[in-house]
This record gives sequence, structure tokens and C-alpha cells, in this order.
Amino acid sequence: ISFTAFPGTEKGFAGNLHRISQAADLFAMNDAVLRQDFEEITKKYRTTDPGKDIIVKGKDLFVEESAVLNHCSLNTETGPIYIGEGAEIMEGSMIRGPFAIGAQSTVKMGTKIYGATSIGAQCKVGGEITNSIVHAYSNKGHDGFLGNSVIGSWCNLGADTNTSNLKNNYGKVRVWQYPEADFADSGRLFHGLVMGDHSKAGINTMFNTGTVVGACANIFDAGFPPKFVPSFSWGSANGFTTFKLEKAFEAAEAMMARRNLRFDETEKHIFRFIYEFDAHLRENHG
Repeated sequence: ISFTAFPGTEKGFAGNLHRISQAADLFAMNDAVLRQDFEEITKKYRTTDPGKDIIVKGKDLFVEESAVLNHCSLNTETGPIYIGEGAEIMEGSMIRGPFAIGAQSTVKMGTKIYGATSIGAQCKVGGEITNSIVHAYSNKGHDGFLGNSVIGSWCNLGADTNTSNLKNNYGKVRVWQYPEADFADSGRLFHGLVMGDHSKAGINTMFNTGTVVGACANIFDAGFPPKFVPSFSWGSANGFTTFKLEKAFEAAEAMMARRNLRFDETEKHIFRFIYEFDAHLRENHG
């Protein structure tokens, strides 16, 4: 493949190409990508000793020097496991590879994680997770199931939030597609939640199979919310209102300040663009 969009910078590429055409491709391809990344990392660096109180099955384990592992079980026979700098795996956690966790993230006590799962930097995760990607600075810190899902950055899933990833009739899952502005067959039997940056779910939230939530949405209360929730929506299965832009600025600024990061004008510009982009969708799906 060659890249011709930028004059004077054309380069050839002869390796394997992972093409992402929909969000589901991210978790579907995660197994292969995790294995590929682990192979590259272990070519250049050596792992540290995980400690004597850790149960390890298999040999494909890489632990950064500053990581902390406490009385947990790691099975690398199903795929490699990477533990990032300063990450902590708390007592009683059971992890099956392939799995990767980023710097300064935490797997809370008694967590069950199945491959292929990736957790970004400075996240907190708990409960049960399978074949999912959680981007940096997001939390799923309590019990509840997350499966075949992609969670953006700065998201929070409240206690006992659950995602369905399989229809009761075992049919292919229809998912909202932004380019078509409509639902379309994903071609997949398993498909959980796709959630944009800075979105939140209150305690005991239930997401139906193949739910898509935009950015800066706030979902709470009983019942299943719609399978598509536009960006900057605030509400529940009983209806949504618009999350005011200035209020979204305040929430993002407060959340990022907790990690000593600044919500700047660039971030505000992105928020404004998404707010306007999804405006007509909020009118039709509110």
C-alpha cells in the first residue's frame, strides 16, 4: 500500500494491514493486535519478576518494573499479558490473556478479565470484562459486565452497569452507523456498547445489545436507554434533554483537573464541533 495524500511523503508498506471500518473492528481485531504488540515489546525489553505470591500459567507475561501485583491469577496460555508502568493488579483478580493494561491503571479486587481486552492509562476497572477496549482516564470501577465493547476516554460506568453483548434470538446485531445516520447490520453475533469520550452512566444502568452512545452524554435511571444516544444527551429511557455546552465544559474541566490536566481551548473547540454535529440527531432521537 502507498500513501499519496501528502505530497513528498509517500512511503511503501508491506506488512499486515488491520483495516478499521466500524467500531466493532476494534474489539474484533484486538486479539491479533495485542499478540503483535507483545511480540514487538519483548524483542526490545525484558520483564521484571512478578513476585512469588502471583499465580502465573504460561510464559508470555511482561511486567514493567514499577507495576504492583498482589495475590492475583494470570493465565498467559490463552494469550500474552502486559502490565504497564505503575499499574496495580489487586488481590483476587483473575486475568486471561491476551490482555494489556496501561500506566498507572488499577484492576480492583476480585475482577474477572477475559481476553482480548485492553485497558488504557490511568483507568480503574472492576467486575467482569471480556473482549473490550477501555481508553485512558476512564473508569469501570465496580461490579457489572462489559463485553465486546469500546469505551472512550474520560468515561465513567456507575456501579452495576451492565452491557448486553448477545441477542436472545442469537441474531446478528444492528448498530447505529454515523455515516449512514441509521441502524445497519454489523454482521456480528456479539456486540456490546460503544461509548464516546466524556460520557457517563449512572448506577445500575442497563445497555441493550449493540448500543451506541455519543460523546458527553449522561445516562441514568431505570430501564434500557435507546440503542442510540446522541452526543450531549442527558436523561434516561424516559426521555432526554440536551446537556448544555457550558455545563459540559464545567464537568470536563473538573474531571480533568483531578488528573492534573487542563481542559483547554482545543478541547472546547472539539466539544463545540461535536455539539453542533449531533444537534439534529438530538432533535430526532431525544
